This record gives sequence, C-alpha cells and structure tokens, in this order.
Amino acid sequence: MNEIKKILVPVDFSENSQKILRTAVDFAARFKAEVAIVFVVQSFDDYSGFFVPHMPIIQLEEEMVKSAGEKMKSFVAETLNGSVPHTTAILSGDVVEEINRFADKEKADLIVMGTHGYKGLDKILFGSVAEKIVKTAPCPVLTINPYR
Repeated sequence: MNEIKKILVPVDFSENSQKILRTAVDFAARFKAEVAIVFVVQSFDDYSGFFVPHMPIIQLEEEMVKSAGEKMKSFVAETLNGSVPHTTAILSGDVVEEINRFADKEKADLIVMGTHGYKGLDKILFGSVAEKIVKTAPCPVLTINPYR
C-alpha cells in the first residue's frame, strides 16, 4: 500500500457516522493525512415516475443539497476537534458512483466507511453501499462495524 495522504469518509450524519469519522481522524493523525468528508444526496431520477411532489424534483434536490451543507457544518463541528486537516463535499447522484468518482478525482488513498448507517435503514442503505464500494472503489477500503 502506498503512503496515505488523503482519507475519504462518506457519512450519513448518523451517530454511527460520528464513530466512523472519529476513527478515520485517528488514522489520519497517525499518517499525517488529510480527511475528505462527503455526503451524497441520493438522486431522485430513479423515483420520478413514482410520485408527483409539490415542487419540481430539481428544486427538491437543490433544497436537499443546501440543507445537507448546513447539516455537514454542524456534524463536522460536533465530531472533529480540529486535529487534522479536512475538507467537506456534498455530492448528488447515485451514492456508490459518486463516492467512487470523488475518490478517483481527489486521488484518495483510502476510503473509511461504516458497514451500518442509520438504524432500521441499516442493511438496506449503508450495508449494501459499503459492500458495493468495497467491490468497485479505485483505492483500498477500510470498513468498520460501529456496533463492535
């Protein structure tokens, strides 16, 4: 494995994500690496046939990106103590594709992610996302079970 300079951490703003991010920050401190924290707003393109929302889908996604940006600020402020250099990004689209694209573009050396996100959505959302990332990522992936 090459030198670790940049660690990508996908988050969903859950308590589990806080644990994962803190673990990633410990790694980053050891390797003197930078942490890139990303949240992906799931694209609604897939669902546009199922329902007719009160606002256009594009507008809905823009609102979600905006509110995710605000949530990211408070999430990072609560979770990090400023110990390592970090950047944040709000992406929008297919979760797996966007994480991989970002990892590739930013030349991430390692992705650190949880095997479980929000309770209840556990396996459905984050479990399957982690599994797909492990199989398709452009760099090594470290998965962490936040319940252990």
